[in-house]
Formats: sequence, C-alpha cells, structure tokens
Amino acid sequence: MKILSPAKINLFLHITGKRPDGYHDLVTIMCCIGLYDTIFLTTRVKKTTVSCSNQEVPEDETNIAFKAADLFLNRLNRQEGVKITIKKEIPVAAGLGGGSSNAAAVFLGLNRCYGYPFSLDDLMTMGISIGADVPFFLFGKPARASGIGEKLEACDGLPSYKILLVYPGFGVSTAEVYKNVDLGLTKCNKTLKKVFLEKRKFSVAYHLCNDLETVVVSRHPEIIAIKEALLSHGAKGALMSGSGPTVFGLFSDYDKARAAHHVLSKHGEWQLFLTDMIIDAGCIIDI
Repeated sequence: MKILSPAKINLFLHITGKRPDGYHDLVTIMCCIGLYDTIFLTTRVKKTTVSCSNQEVPEDETNIAFKAADLFLNRLNRQEGVKITIKKEIPVAAGLGGGSSNAAAVFLGLNRCYGYPFSLDDLMTMGISIGADVPFFLFGKPARASGIGEKLEACDGLPSYKILLVYPGFGVSTAEVYKNVDLGLTKCNKTLKKVFLEKRKFSVAYHLCNDLETVVVSRHPEIIAIKEALLSHGAKGALMSGSGPTVFGLFSDYDKARAAHHVLSKHGEWQLFLTDMIIDAGCIIDI
C-alpha cells in the first residue's frame, strides 16, 4: 500500500496552560498543505520494521510510525508485523507535523488492510496516546483544536491561499520549545475569544499568531528575517508554524508566490516549498 502523508501549518496557536502530566493545553487552527511524505506498507510480515530516506529519522521502536503500527496490531491481537518505508519530503523537526502525519497514515492504512476493525474515534484515541497532532491528521480537514490537540471541530470557510514555506536549514526540539514557554508572556489570548467563541471568518491581519514563536526567536532570530523577507516579497501574512522553525507565507495568487520563491531561493541555507492549503479534501491520500 502506498499512502501520501501531508504536512500541516498552524494558522493560530495559543498556549493556555500546563497540565500536571507535562503536556500543555492549547487552542490552535491547523490546516494540511500539499507537501507530502510517501509511506509504503507491507503487511503480514514477521515483525514490524521501519526505514526512512532521511537519516535524521530513527528507524527503531522510537519512530512514531513504528509506535502506531505496534499499537494497532496489539489492539487487534495480531502476532505479526508490518514493514514501513518512509520517503521523506517534509523537513524533520520543523513544526510541520511530519512524524504525526506518518503515524496517522499508518493507522489509516492498516485499518483498511485489516478490513476496518476500528472506527475513526478508536483510531483517534490510539493516536493521542502517541502524539498530540496525530488525531488532527486522522480528522483529515482544517480544524480548530483544543485540549492538547485532541478536541477537534471542523474549521470551515478558510480562504485558499498559496503557501510558501521557508525551512531555515535547522530543526528544533518541540519538547524544548514547550519547556521554555513563559505563560506570562503569551500574546495570542486577545484573539482567542473571537477565534473559538465567535468563530469569525479567518483574517490574516487578525488571526495569525503563535505563542511559541517568541521562544524560538529568542534562540534563532533568523525567524524574524524570514518573516520580513516573505512580507517584503508580497505575502499577505507570515508566521512560524507549530514549534518551528519553518515559517510560512500566505499569498493571494500563484504568480506572487512564485516570484517570492525565485528570489528567496537564492539564500543558500534556506529550503523552500511552494504549495497549497488543503481545505476541501481529505488530507491523507491512499494511492
């Protein structure tokens, strides 16, 4: 089985508190984008294995896709494994959810292979036990998320922007970013009421906000330079995605985005991706 496993961006991310279990409560708006890893699954083998084209990705039981397969087969009481091969296009440790997306792809792929033994709710319950973003990728559409990311509701009416991603060439640790969040300095709370209670139509000028950006910028000021470069080359708005360090620019049309891509790609260390928001179709694609 061959599955396309997408990246995501966070159009809004506000940290509301820290839980006793170490996780943080948040509210966020997430949307899949057309940048994909490719997952190949071979079922009914003796044991579960994982291999990946990117050497930064672990190929043992610590890999989240491996964890997804192991959990699925254990819940199904199957004494067998699955061979997982990952062709990576999504940058690693980049704030784009690549690992969680891979895990969701494994859950959905195995569920199909074994005749749909689990409901979507079952899969989402399994997913949250291994990664906070996994339920979103199983949900499969733009969403408002709260809790640690497991409480999801469809976010309809998002405009279809062209996306220019800029990955600065280094990863960051999600755990370290959250560890250093200062809840007294979060800045997105003023937007929270209108985003989640009034459910206002998404506005670039009003909604783009990420409480984690301050943490990452304090260590990597290049994030600000990337945002400024995107805005100066025609982006309607720019924001760091998730725990970073990837920054995305929202463009109203393809020509402006392509022109910005041409100019910014001259920066030797930045990796650029020109793509779209996925707002009217499922995220993970079984091909």
